[in-house]
Amino acid sequence: MIDYITNIELWISLGQGILKICLIFIIATAFIRIGKLAISKVFLFRGKAPIRISERRENTLARLLENILTYVVYFIAIIMVLETLGLDVAALLAGAGIVGLAVGFGAQNLVRDIITGFFIIFEDQFSVGDYVRISSFEGTVEEIGLRTSKIKSWTGEVHILPNGNITEVTNFSLNNSIAVVDISIAYESDIPKVERIIQELLIEIQDKYEDIIHPPELLGVQNLVASEVTLRVTCEVAPMKHFHIARMLRKDIKIRLSEKGIEIPYPRMVMYNRKEEVS
Repeated sequence: MIDYITNIELWISLGQGILKICLIFIIATAFIRIGKLAISKVFLFRGKAPIRISERRENTLARLLENILTYVVYFIAIIMVLETLGLDVAALLAGAGIVGLAVGFGAQNLVRDIITGFFIIFEDQFSVGDYVRISSFEGTVEEIGLRTSKIKSWTGEVHILPNGNITEVTNFSLNNSIAVVDISIAYESDIPKVERIIQELLIEIQDKYEDIIHPPELLGVQNLVASEVTLRVTCEVAPMKHFHIARMLRKDIKIRLSEKGIEIPYPRMVMYNRKEEVS
């Protein structure tokens, strides 16, 4: 035992093995970083080309290629580490292929996830940066892989969804959005006067915000309720800009109506005191 421990050749071969393993992982990490940098440069160069695919599709493909590069490089690195440890990689891969074939019949969900992920990317159903609703989850697409997709909600949570479970997708980023603003006025207000004031304001607003695609439009009286009359304004804006433009429209309309003395309705209570006559 002492002779085995004090064997210089043993320690030399052990040190060489550890050094090779460390060197393999260092080279693999460096190769992944260089590969990701090359991928980003390629898509940056394509962005300046006269013929190009959409920016959404480019971001998705860039993320996918980076993931594939990482998996492939680490797989090769693990194979090289096993060879360094003296294992028969060829026999190991042959056995793994047989086992993988057997496991594949049971891993139907994994196969379904990969196939669905491929068609999501191929059909461009949604891309990185899109705002989507998938089942009960809603948010911005952070990453699309062959097996899972990551959706980040506006409150910061990241939802990781298997692609095989994605059956219905609502994509809010493909077309322009519509900002809808309801304005409530009191029944005592002069409706034609209020409409004229809002129309004048909408003409001024159309050039105020760059996200507005078409000029805002006053549709007219939308609703009549117990204490107020509701007018509706709509505006076509850039994708996912309807929240911002709607807030700005409400602010501008409220300021203009206050300047013109138009009263905003508020809850009222009328007290009626009945005095009974004493005979």
